[in-house]
Amino acid sequence: MGKPNKTVKRVDMGFKVENIVASANLKVELDLFNIAMEVDNVEYEPEQFPGAIMRLKDIGTTLLLFKNGKVICSGAKSEKQIGQSIKKAVELLKGFIH
Repeated sequence: MGKPNKTVKRVDMGFKVENIVASANLKVELDLFNIAMEVDNVEYEPEQFPGAIMRLKDIGTTLLLFKNGKVICSGAKSEKQIGQSIKKAVELLKGFIH
């Protein structure tokens, strides 16, 4: 009985960022009902979920908007994309902030 043949395998430690989830607090109150009625690509069904869902198709992210001004951004692949998403959301929400 000889020694077993041990081959050393090289482990690939590379990775690719696929989805970053970030949270923000706009520190304002949002009128989710009117946002959903007036802003394209926003869904709000409070009996299903307490937040509105904003899809920013041009950026490739989805934001969850809550009445208390908290925002969850998902689908980003970089911090820059998160910043673009929050900035775009604030532009779209300007008329609905209390």
